[in-house]
Amino acid sequence: MHLHESGEMYIETIYVLTKARSDVRAIDVGEHMGFSKPSVSRALGILKSGGYVAVSPEGYLSLTEAGLEVAEKIYARHELLKSFLMSIGVDEETAAEDACKMEHALSDKSFEAMKEAMRKHLPTVKEIK
Repeated sequence: MHLHESGEMYIETIYVLTKARSDVRAIDVGEHMGFSKPSVSRALGILKSGGYVAVSPEGYLSLTEAGLEVAEKIYARHELLKSFLMSIGVDEETAAEDACKMEHALSDKSFEAMKEAMRKHLPTVKEIK
């Protein structure tokens, strides 16, 4: 199953929320993203059938191995882009918003090149996976 940007955003949101607490439900995802319950339900159904998300009998969400792989990739891109933007003077809020938009379009090749360039030229930026 090929993931669209919106699917990646849901997976990343579950990942971020799970890092903060272990009991993440669909309502938490909706509140975090500002989406309606029906929209979240539909998206989670697609992600569940695609093998990216699991739902416990109690309604708790977790990422499968495939979902975790996608989440870590997208989150790493987000962190790299945010760090880069902040290193050139963009405020943190704007950098986070812009990184969220850019992370889905960045190719693996460009991501790796950016990581390498940042390691060489911006040593104060935290290490990115």
